[in-house]
Amino acid sequence: MAAPTAASATLLLPARMRFGGQSLTPEVAKPLGRADRMAHGAGERAQLERHFDLLPRGWPVAALTRAFDADDAPLAAWLRADPAYVRPDINGARLVASGDALQLDAGEAEAFIAALRPTFGDAGMPIDAPRPARWYLRLPREAKIASMTAPADALGADLFEHLPEGPEGRRWRALLSEAQVLLHQHPLNVERVGVGKPPVNSLWFWGGGVLPDHVTTPYAVVHSDEITVRALAHAAGARGEDLPTRFAGTGLFDLRAMRDLRQLCDLWLDPVFDAVRDGVLSSAQIDCEDGTSWTALRSQRWRLLRKPHGAFDA
Repeated sequence: MAAPTAASATLLLPARMRFGGQSLTPEVAKPLGRADRMAHGAGERAQLERHFDLLPRGWPVAALTRAFDADDAPLAAWLRADPAYVRPDINGARLVASGDALQLDAGEAEAFIAALRPTFGDAGMPIDAPRPARWYLRLPREAKIASMTAPADALGADLFEHLPEGPEGRRWRALLSEAQVLLHQHPLNVERVGVGKPPVNSLWFWGGGVLPDHVTTPYAVVHSDEITVRALAHAAGARGEDLPTRFAGTGLFDLRAMRDLRQLCDLWLDPVFDAVRDGVLSSAQIDCEDGTSWTALRSQRWRLLRKPHGAFDA
C-alpha cells in the first residue's frame, strides 16, 4: 500500500462481511467504483502491518501495550494473561468474554491478581495489572514464548485448543488449570454474578514477546479507541487521539468496530470522498480487514465510464 501524503486520510475498516447485506449509499458507490482497488493479506495483524512497520519482525502485542501502560517494558519479555470468562460445555470450556468486556475496576483486578500472584511468582513469571482489563506476565528477556491466539480471534473457541502443544503446552495448561481453580473459588465472583456481571474464571495467554527495537508509521496522527493501535502509535512516536464521531482532519482513522454501513457512508466515506474531490485531501485510502483496499484520487472523477460499486462485499 502506498505511503500516504501529509494531506491524506486512511480509514481502517472491518472485514466487509461484517456489514452483512447492507447496501452502499449512491453517494459512496459512485466514487468507490472509480477508485483504484487492490488486494492484500487478510486479518488484523496483516492489516495493521500495512500501516506500522516493526523491527525486528514479529507481533509482540503484550510488550507494545505494556510500554503504553507502564515504563518498564524494555526490561523483560511480556505475555498478556488477560482476565477471561469461559463457559464449560460437554467438549471443554469456551471463551465468552475477556478484557474490557468484563467491566472490571481497579479494586477487583487487584483482588484477583492477589490470589494469582503466588502461583505465577513461584513459576518465575510475576503477574500484575497496570490496567484492570490488561494483565501481564513478566518473563526473562531471553524466554522463548510460543505464539498464542489473540482473544478477539478465539471467541467461542475452546481455550485449551489455543495453547501450545508438547512439553511447553503442558506447562501452560497446568498453570491455567491452577489459575482457574483459584479464580473459580474467589468470593468476588459471587458478588459479580449477583449484580449481573460475568465472573472472571480464567485467563487468556497471548501476545508474547519483547519490545521491538523500532516501530515506524507514516502517520503523524492516529485516531483510535483500541489499545493495540494506540500502543503502536505510541511506539512509533505518532500522536494518538480518540476516534471522532465523524470524519475530520487527516491521519489514520480506526473504524474497525463499525457495523452500520449507512452510518459509515454518511459520517465517514461520503465526507472523505468529498474532501478528495474538492482538493482538501490529496488522496484517501480505505483498508478493509479482509485485505481489500481502495485508493481515491481527485483525478479519478474523470473515469466517467466506470460503474458505481455494487455490493460492498463483492
